[in-house]
Amino acid sequence: MTSVLVVAKAPEPGRVKTRLGADIGMAEAAQVAAASLLDTLAACSAVAAERHLSLAGDLRGAVRAEELAAATTGWTVHPQAGPDFGARLADAHARVPGPVVQVGMDTPHLTPALLEEALAGLASYDAVLGPAEDGGWWVLALRDPAAAAALAAVEMSTPTTGADTRAALERAGLSVGEAATLRDVDTVADADAVAALAPGSRFATTWARVRPLAP
Repeated sequence: MTSVLVVAKAPEPGRVKTRLGADIGMAEAAQVAAASLLDTLAACSAVAAERHLSLAGDLRGAVRAEELAAATTGWTVHPQAGPDFGARLADAHARVPGPVVQVGMDTPHLTPALLEEALAGLASYDAVLGPAEDGGWWVLALRDPAAAAALAAVEMSTPTTGADTRAALERAGLSVGEAATLRDVDTVADADAVAALAPGSRFATTWARVRPLAP
């Protein structure tokens, strides 16, 4: 059975979207993160797959906790484990059956069709990687989740993380296809752009409410 895997943090003020929070406030940034996670869970739930959430923190103390509890009904929730993000990603993949498509919580404009396209690419490749505009990546599909062990050696959250991830997978002997490029939400400009791409989403509605007024 195919798996969909979301790797996320519980949206608690001061723990998520801290770069954005420096501009709009940590409480507001947590609201944005909660909306982003809810949109991500909804898109993933529309894919015919086992649903897994690798979580740092506790949703019971998160912003919009009741909505998140409802959205994760039927999901298997695993606690994140590992000394750094690369190791936590590898561990998250090791807990699920394959093939698997994995995303984070920073691209609320993703769609079920984009996830299914990444999975479909596994008919031709061992892995499919979707670049992010900032140099990272937003989606990784793998025929064999064990191949994510290669991620443990990759430094995350750098301008070359996407290229470094592809190189690590290829060094492990995998053929790597490419999915669509999406934009992560890290700044006010990112949030403006993504909200425009997904009007009517939880993310866009929340962003319209918390966005700071232009000076």
